[in-house]
Amino acid sequence: MEKRLPSSLLLSLALAFFFLFLAKRSDALQVGFYNKICPDVEKIVRKTVIAFYKNDSTITAPLLRLHFHDCFVEGCDGSVLLNSTATSRAEKAAKPNLSLDGFYVIDTAKAELEAKCPGVVSCADILALVARDAVSLATNLVSSGRWSKDYNMYEVETGRRDGNVSSESDALNNLPSSFWGIYQLKRNFASKGLNLKDLAVLSGAHTIGNSHCNSFAKRMYNYTGKGDMDPLMDKSYAERLKKQCTATDTTTIVEMVPGSSTTFDPTYFKLVIDRKALFHSDEALLRSQVTRDYVFSHANNNTGFFHDFGVSMVKMGRNQVLEGQKGEIRKICALRN
Repeated sequence: MEKRLPSSLLLSLALAFFFLFLAKRSDALQVGFYNKICPDVEKIVRKTVIAFYKNDSTITAPLLRLHFHDCFVEGCDGSVLLNSTATSRAEKAAKPNLSLDGFYVIDTAKAELEAKCPGVVSCADILALVARDAVSLATNLVSSGRWSKDYNMYEVETGRRDGNVSSESDALNNLPSSFWGIYQLKRNFASKGLNLKDLAVLSGAHTIGNSHCNSFAKRMYNYTGKGDMDPLMDKSYAERLKKQCTATDTTTIVEMVPGSSTTFDPTYFKLVIDRKALFHSDEALLRSQVTRDYVFSHANNNTGFFHDFGVSMVKMGRNQVLEGQKGEIRKICALRN
C-alpha cells in the first residue's frame, strides 16, 4: 500500500520551498532593486550623465562601450573598472581596452551615491545605468520624450554586486575583435547567452562613436597579407578612409557613422548594406541569414530597433552577475575594498 506524507508535513515542505523561492528572488536582478534602500539612485546617475553630456556629446559611445566590455569579461561585475596591481594586470591593460574612456563619469556617479547611500550601490549597476542613460540621451526620439515618457530607452535591472577578479588575459580571450567573421562572432556571443539577433542588434551600437584607424586599416592596406584591399568594402569609401588613415596610424580617430556619430539611430545598418561600415565584423552581419535579415529590415525602422536594443541590453546585462552575498560593493570603483 502506498504511503502518503501527513498533510501537515506537506504544508511545511511547501512553505519551506516557498520561502526559499522568495529568498532566491530577493537576490535576483530586478527593476527598482534600490527603491527602498537608495531610492534616488537612478536620478543621481542620470543627473551625472547629463552634466557630462552637456559638456561633451561624444561621451555616450564610450559609456555604452564600458558596459559592453564589462559584461563580456567575467560577466557584468564591474571588473573592467579595476586598476592593475603590482602582481596582476587588470582588464584595463588589455589592448582592446586601452582606448576605453568615460571612467570619470562612473567615478563621479559613485562618489555622489556613496555620499547619499554609503556601501549600497555597486559599480556594476552604475555601469548598466550609465550605459542606458547615455544611449537614451543620444537618441533624439527618447531625449525629446517622443519614445518614452520617462526619457529612458529601456528599464535597467539592478542588484548586481562587484567582482574581485580582473585579468588582462581574460579580456583578450573574451572580447570580440573588429576583424572577426560571422562564425567567430556567433560563438563568442553564444558563450555569453546571446544569439544571432542579439549580435545584429548590439552591433547597432556602432551607430555612435569613433574608432582608431588601426581597428580597420588592414581592410584598406593589407587584407590578406599581400597589400590588398578587402573586396567587400566599398572602393570609394576605402579610398576616402585612406586619406584619413595611413597603414600604421594608431592615433587618428574616424567617425563610425560619418556626420552622425553622436546620434543613436539605425543609420549604421544602412552603411552595412552599402558596404561602408568600418569593421570587418560589421560586414560580417551580411554573412548570416538571421543577421542579414535584421540589418535590411531595420535600416529604416527606428521603433523596432530601439525596442530590440533595450531587450538585448537587458539580456546582456544578466550575464554571469554576482548577487546576494557574492562579491562586494566597492567604495571606489577602481579599487577592491
